[in-house]
Amino acid sequence: MVLIVGSLVACSSTKQVHDPSPVTEPSPGGSKPPFTASMPTKSRWIATDWSELPGLQADALHEAWNAWLKNCERPSTAFASLCREVRQLSIASDEEQRNWLIKNLQPYRVEAMGGGPDGLMTAYYEPLFEARRRPGDGFNVPLYQPPASLGSRKPWYTRQQIDTLPEAQAALAGRIIAWLRDPVDALVLHIQGSGRLQITEANGSQRLIRVAFAGTNDQPYKSVGRWLLDQGLVRDATWPGISAWTQANPGRVNEMLWSNPRYVFFREEPLNELDAQFGPKGAQGVALTPGRSIAVDKASIPYGTPVWLSTPGPTVQLNRLVFAQDTGSAIVGAVRADFFMGWGPEAGDLAGRVKQGLRLWAFWPRSLAAQVPNLR
Repeated sequence: MVLIVGSLVACSSTKQVHDPSPVTEPSPGGSKPPFTASMPTKSRWIATDWSELPGLQADALHEAWNAWLKNCERPSTAFASLCREVRQLSIASDEEQRNWLIKNLQPYRVEAMGGGPDGLMTAYYEPLFEARRRPGDGFNVPLYQPPASLGSRKPWYTRQQIDTLPEAQAALAGRIIAWLRDPVDALVLHIQGSGRLQITEANGSQRLIRVAFAGTNDQPYKSVGRWLLDQGLVRDATWPGISAWTQANPGRVNEMLWSNPRYVFFREEPLNELDAQFGPKGAQGVALTPGRSIAVDKASIPYGTPVWLSTPGPTVQLNRLVFAQDTGSAIVGAVRADFFMGWGPEAGDLAGRVKQGLRLWAFWPRSLAAQVPNLR
């Protein structure tokens, strides 16, 4: 796993933590009721022709349909009426799906207010680590559930206080989900907001679980990579460089970690065979689809909106249909997207290297074109 400067140094180039919107209870039919998406206030949408979309004919749309089906588990009111046809088209050909898109949706080029169409794409992923249910054999770094007193004081204790103050430790007694071997692995989970654990239970059995974002201590996020650079301790804040520094300076690891006062709490979620094919739930409240879900600034693109994404590289070249299903504290701006790569070391390696140009086109039902503000 390589978390390069773009992941550990620049807060602006990694998705920080999940901040899911409240998920309502399922209706008797199994789906959640539609939510009303706030229309964009930080971007202007310019109506355009489908022919402007690069690579439209080449995208394997059937691969995007799983993300759309997830979208329909908690659709916005703008797209809820289309979900019946979306489900019917799940076994259709790419050509049939493309024709349906063109018939029912209007593309809008997304631009910054007073600016142009060019923006920034980064990427994120779901880490995978080995863990233990009980401490020992080098596994001594805890992952916590939220303490019962989390809401009683804002902000809650800092990272350093959580590690050192008896009253903070007392508040977290009995709240440990699992133990990791490396404190930097725990920091990666805190930065990405969720992860998968291959956990060894107390009886020796193993299973795969997910730890999902459940809250923070409301302290500000500070980059440990930036701290290392500012202290002159490393020349580059790549993961290999940080790992080498921590191994050479075990007595200063806590000092490095404590430079970031923000702390993330998790909840444990089981991972059955079906759940394991998708990522964690994003801010929309639906599971993310690798390669088809993006995190956006919801003030620019509402959750649940289908989006055409185009990026020329250099790390990845993409022209494809994706869905705005998540957000992040560093994802700010009109033409801004964090691309969900998936999970595990390969996804982490690729996600850490992505920082490149981007253009976006938002789709909106033709029948609701009058709702689109800032239209040009």
